[in-house]
Amino acid sequence: MYNSIKLTDNVHWVGVNDKETDLFESLWPLPEGIAYNSYIIEDEKVALIDTVKINYNDTLISKIKGIIGDKSVDYLIINHMEPDHSGSIKSLLEAYPEMTIIGNKKTLEFLEGFYGITKNTRVIADGDQLDLGSRKLTFYITPMVHWPETMMTFDEKEQILFAGDAFGGFGSLNGYLFDDEVNIDFFEDEIRRYFSNIIGKFGPVVHKTIERLKSELDIKMIASTHGLVWRENPNYIIEEYDKWSQQQTDEGVVVVYGSMYGNTKIMAEVVARSLSEHGIEDIKLYDVSRKDISFIINSIWKYNGIVLGSCTYNNEIFPPMEYLLKSLEIRNLKNRVLGIFGSYSWSGGALDRLIEFKDLVTCNITEPMIESKFSPDHDNLEKCYELGKNVAEAVKANNNC
Repeated sequence: MYNSIKLTDNVHWVGVNDKETDLFESLWPLPEGIAYNSYIIEDEKVALIDTVKINYNDTLISKIKGIIGDKSVDYLIINHMEPDHSGSIKSLLEAYPEMTIIGNKKTLEFLEGFYGITKNTRVIADGDQLDLGSRKLTFYITPMVHWPETMMTFDEKEQILFAGDAFGGFGSLNGYLFDDEVNIDFFEDEIRRYFSNIIGKFGPVVHKTIERLKSELDIKMIASTHGLVWRENPNYIIEEYDKWSQQQTDEGVVVVYGSMYGNTKIMAEVVARSLSEHGIEDIKLYDVSRKDISFIINSIWKYNGIVLGSCTYNNEIFPPMEYLLKSLEIRNLKNRVLGIFGSYSWSGGALDRLIEFKDLVTCNITEPMIESKFSPDHDNLEKCYELGKNVAEAVKANNNC
């Protein structure tokens, strides 16, 4: 069967690639598409781990039949109930009406809520096992990574961790599946963009979960519900996720500005030039109106310096900048060097909101805080240059402020 892929002799990937959906969760752009990964284990009993988005249910069932023929699926294990992974459950029940659905207590509540399914279910608890014949599957409950019902399934025989959404990333699988088949550098941005936007808010829980997995399991392969399967170096993605969960960063600065008529943009460009002249090699300069917020958050998750500048709009901060600030606040931004500046014409407001933001996150503010009225004059541009210099020095002095 050419459209399924072996992880091991009896474990297959039967997922699908989605290049048609433009926005993940109707929020996040998918320029490289996305994969919905489902896995089937063929033992004395047959177990399917997670399903795919409802659009692709026929493809999933066709792939399953291509592997097991006329045999039945005995168990469906649900690691995560989000509809991009559970959308095909009803179709699977029609194809395999005797199939038992395995999930934790919260999972089965969600199953009834989403699909009205209450029959042929089995509740499992943390540490419970399912015997398939030559192997046992052990279940690890991992609430808030990143929904309340999330869990992971560990194949004790093959030492494969079926991790749900954890350790996943954006991007479809274009002929490849495994980490040793690709240049990982090509994928890192999309993996981190996935983490920072979707899972980043739950970083402390992710870190705690990773600590548990490290102490209890010898993982030889990680198979998540999105992105690559990590068979050569599963420790790589574990360590990257752990780093991001603790907001550990690289040296660099993200400058984000909101500007209606170009005056705030001028200030941002002076800051960026000063950063460069004072030794910062990695500088990202974004217009918050024109770059999707998910890419901005991704860069902010990577680097240890941020400079935010905004014009005033109707006595308040520029609306796209407000969206960014709120998004960073709910993700509990910390461990960054922070610089801020604002501008206005007839009524202030932008700088006040930026000052409020710096009090709501755990970052080290860098002086000066600048507010320009009308077009920035020589003195204001001098202050912008000084801000860039001071941020550069702080960033270089401490990679995790």
